[in-house]
Amino acid sequence: MYTEKVMDHFSNPRNMGELDDANGVGMVGNAKCGDIMKIFLKVSDDGIIEDISFKTFGCGAAVATSSMATELIKGKHIEEALKLSNAAVVEALEGLPPAKLHCSVLAEEAVHAAIKDYYERMGMHEKAEEIAENEHFEEHEAPREH
Repeated sequence: MYTEKVMDHFSNPRNMGELDDANGVGMVGNAKCGDIMKIFLKVSDDGIIEDISFKTFGCGAAVATSSMATELIKGKHIEEALKLSNAAVVEALEGLPPAKLHCSVLAEEAVHAAIKDYYERMGMHEKAEEIAENEHFEEHEAPREH
């Protein structure tokens, strides 16, 4: 049912916990399944994600997708991190069962929500509004194509 990568990221999650010095925090949830994801970013002055962590309340797939999403964008420029898609998370985990694809969407949305919060905190309201216009932060049943 789950790939070895999913099981590894569930059993040994990377970057789990809360960052006290985060300068971007995003939280999203799925009312249908009850999963809640919170992403914490520490972005440097030059826009690099120096540190990232997550707290997730949910199933094993939710934990695994949170863990993988943090791994995929840690050390990247914030603009590059904005390009993270749920499809990329699924691919990096070598697949998810169809009933769990919504977890990858939550991971993408949580990252984008944290970046939006970062932009708002930095006074970059136009960039934050761009993210808000492109995101719906609502329930999804299947991956979206980007």
